[in-house]
Amino acid sequence: MRQLLRRFLTPYARPLVLVAVLLLIQAIGNLYLPELNARIINQGVAVGDTGYIIRMGGVMLAVTLVLGATAIVSTYWSARVSMGFGRDVRSSLFSTVQTFSSREVNEFGTPSLITRNTNDVQQLQMLVLMGLTVMLTAPIMCIGGIIMALRQDVPLSALLLVIVPLMAVVIGLLMSRAIPLFRLMQVKIDRVNQVLREQLSGIRVIRAFVRTEHEERRFAAANADLTSTALTVNRLFALMMPSLMLIMNLSGVAVIWFGGQRVDAGEMPTGNLTAFLAYIIQILMSVMMATMMFVMVPRAAASAERIGAVLDVVPTVADPDSPSAPVGRGTVEFRDVEFRYPGAEEAVLRGVSFLAAPGETTAIVGSTGSGKTTLVALVPRLFDVTSGAVLVDGVDVRALARDDLWSRIGLVPQRAFLFRGTVGSNLRVGRPDANDEELWHALTVAQAADFVRAMPEGLDAPIDQGGTNLSGGQRQRIAIARALVRRPEVYVFDDSFSALDFATDARLRAALRRETGDSTVLVVAQRVSTIMHADRIVVLDEGAVAGIGRHTDLMATCPTYREIVLSQVTEEDAA
Repeated sequence: MRQLLRRFLTPYARPLVLVAVLLLIQAIGNLYLPELNARIINQGVAVGDTGYIIRMGGVMLAVTLVLGATAIVSTYWSARVSMGFGRDVRSSLFSTVQTFSSREVNEFGTPSLITRNTNDVQQLQMLVLMGLTVMLTAPIMCIGGIIMALRQDVPLSALLLVIVPLMAVVIGLLMSRAIPLFRLMQVKIDRVNQVLREQLSGIRVIRAFVRTEHEERRFAAANADLTSTALTVNRLFALMMPSLMLIMNLSGVAVIWFGGQRVDAGEMPTGNLTAFLAYIIQILMSVMMATMMFVMVPRAAASAERIGAVLDVVPTVADPDSPSAPVGRGTVEFRDVEFRYPGAEEAVLRGVSFLAAPGETTAIVGSTGSGKTTLVALVPRLFDVTSGAVLVDGVDVRALARDDLWSRIGLVPQRAFLFRGTVGSNLRVGRPDANDEELWHALTVAQAADFVRAMPEGLDAPIDQGGTNLSGGQRQRIAIARALVRRPEVYVFDDSFSALDFATDARLRAALRRETGDSTVLVVAQRVSTIMHADRIVVLDEGAVAGIGRHTDLMATCPTYREIVLSQVTEEDAA
């Protein structure tokens, strides 16, 4: 946690110094007020000197005004520093996650990453805010209070030898139980977020399979588990505050009892007893303020550990130190490619080699689980190969800057994802400067212009997050149009026509052939009609290449391909 705080608070060094100086002034002023009050009692009230009382009262008023002004300024800058700190940590987390490959995202889990960028950052932000207002003040008040109490009466100060250790024991016992529970709470918050996210994302499936009550019970279990841990923590601190208040009140009684005896014996002035009582209260209040920090520190430490785990990750997919600059039209080559997921015994892809040239359509087919989606995911480096190489224009993609590589690729993923906004804003994701004419042209090619024109707002028609207000086929066509707007050198269609009817599929493929005539096109498809006329068909079987060629050649030479085709069409239609 110290490294994280040092890293993100360093830019705020000057405001931190200012806040520290202001808090020091406040602490000195608060320690000086009881001394002034003692003087008024001893040298003013006791002897009836009204002038002295007025003069000292004026000094006390001036000190109080200074304290009020410094409190306002220090609180303002403390809030600015803590909010800025939270903003910087969130920004750094977001930027770091943007560099993650699918491997790192899967390792942490989406719900956990969201929790770390919200709840965990908030815990640290609150720690910084409280630290600037309490952590700096408490030790000054405690040490200064002890010194000032000793100045008032040394024998009576012996009470501190009992009071302070007693409070420390109570706090230590409770905190030893609370620290592990704080770490556990963050894990359980992750679990609640995970269950909630699954339920919101899969609401249609849940209702279709009448699993609403089951999901309610699952969420209730995760929620009850978090609530139980939170209640345990709160019970501990519900016990702490009354215990500390009891010690504080008993301390006040002890001071008045023993101090009264010393005043009665003439060994201590009445004003000094009043000041001593005020210092005892300040000392105990500073201990209680420190306790509030101790309450926050364990949870913030657990949050800092989780945030640091994300920030310290070295992504498996990263830019090279000296990136290359390929020159060409987008030739894609797979050269003896192997890929296996971390910890997996078997490779998903083995010995895959083929060339996809510009102006040609290369289709990739195979049974479910044969590795088609994993294969095309290697082109934009969503993963890196574990052996072999993927090359674009003769350059290994690992030698390219990722932004340069991604700018050359138009990807339409298996699950078409649209962002909250409008049709136009989604189409401009790939090229923000595209004009309306280019957007309508892309929509026309993608067979989406008709239903977009039917919307009252046209390109300004609203799109919900994930495109949930559109049908599956509409989402796919807008995702295809989004890739077309970019005009990349390489198109990757990962089973992007599955939600289209046969007529729309045929019109779309014909339009795409005209639009992408100079580009390299990689198509993953389950529907045979989509890939029958491809220039090259790569057949995958359990991660290995079972055949490469045109449709007619593969029908004669590749049993795996022939089986896939005849499972969908008749022998006559396949000819």
